[in-house]
Order: sequence, then C-alpha cells, then structure tokens
Amino acid sequence: MSFSNEIISDVSNIVSTKWDSRTGEVVPNTESIKLSGGAVELDATFLYADLANSSRIAKLLDRRVAAKILKCFLATSTKLIKSLGGTVISFDGDRVLGVFVGTSKNTAAAKCALQINWTVRRVIKPKFEKEYDTVRKLSFPIAHGVGIDTGEILIVRAGARGENDMISIGRAPSLAARLSELREQDYHTFITASVYNMLHNSSKFSNPNKNNMWESRSLTFLSESIGVYRSNWWWKP
Repeated sequence: MSFSNEIISDVSNIVSTKWDSRTGEVVPNTESIKLSGGAVELDATFLYADLANSSRIAKLLDRRVAAKILKCFLATSTKLIKSLGGTVISFDGDRVLGVFVGTSKNTAAAKCALQINWTVRRVIKPKFEKEYDTVRKLSFPIAHGVGIDTGEILIVRAGARGENDMISIGRAPSLAARLSELREQDYHTFITASVYNMLHNSSKFSNPNKNNMWESRSLTFLSESIGVYRSNWWWKP
C-alpha cells in the first residue's frame, strides 16, 4: 500500500469507527482510553495558566534567564494544581492545563488560580527582578493569566500508535484557554459564571472581611455572550 493510500485508509477508519464511550469519575490517562474508538465523558473544571509576554521575554532576555522564568512558572503552577486535587494533562509551550473533578472542583480550581496569582506576583516576579537587572529594566512586568470554565467534555486519544495523546472536546477547555489570554490591568484570574455560581463561600469571599473577591464582566465567545468574573486577589498557599 502506498503512503498516500495509508493516509486515506486512516481517515476512512476513523470516520467509520463507532465511539466506545463511557462516563468517567476521574481524569483518565492515555493507557485507560482505547486508541481506536475509546472515549470518556467527564464533568470537569478546566484551568489554563498562561505566562504572559513569553515571546517577548524570550526575545529580550538571555535565553537561560527566560528559561528559568518559564520553568519557575510551569513548575509552581503544576505543584499548586496537584496540591488542590487537580490533574495536569498537558503543557502547551508557556501554558499548563489542569483538570479538577468531584463535588468541589470549581472551588478548588478558583483557589488554585488565586494561589498562582500570589506565586507569580509575590515570589517569581520579585525574585527575578532582584536577581537580574535585565528583568528589572523590562518595559513590562513578569505576569500571567488564568482562565477557568466547567462543563461536560469528551476525552479521546488522538495520533498514531506509539505517538498519541489525550485531547478534550467541549467548551470548557477552549473557553478556559481564551480566558487565560485576557489582560485587563491588574486582573489575572478569570472564571465563567458557571464556575462562580458553584463556588463555596471560602473561594468567593475574603476572610475575615467577607468582601467578594470577584467582579462581574462579560465576554463574547464564538458569537455568544458569556458571563465572566475576574479577580485581582491572591491567596497564599
């Protein structure tokens, strides 16, 4: 069979294969999903953490310094996601994707976002500015964005045998990624109304003053107006 015919055969097989779908209660791994037709339906909350201005950081700073900044951001974000019961399912350059499941998934994800905010603003940024004059003299600060959405998604395996990974189909991962790209003054955390409405008071109001840590906004996503909340609060882990 020629290589072009192999490609045609691959597409035909995927089109004709029926999904062997099951409902999941935990985040699956690649080994738990069949490559051919395997799928898991999951009710989950997705958190995207994105390092802002990563391309400019790589261009303007020594590559070794830029690599340290990115490594610190991804390492600490990953650690915080896992500490609050989330699962890291992928890295995309300067972004990390965490998934939370269970009855407190939205509260845990929101708390994680505020802890990432504390880490970037109170630890990573000042430490690099103190250590490197080039970082301190940048025309922009080390910053980030976190986006969170929740909903039903379908997780499947994609790729070829020996070279494949999980992909998530649904609004939540796409919208969370979009929210992580927002840059609004001092606000670094954005969640949808679907997430906000499910928050426990511990992740909604400050303690002890009981101020609402979230401010209502809206966003147009795929021609639809979406209720969004933003926050400039941080939470020390």
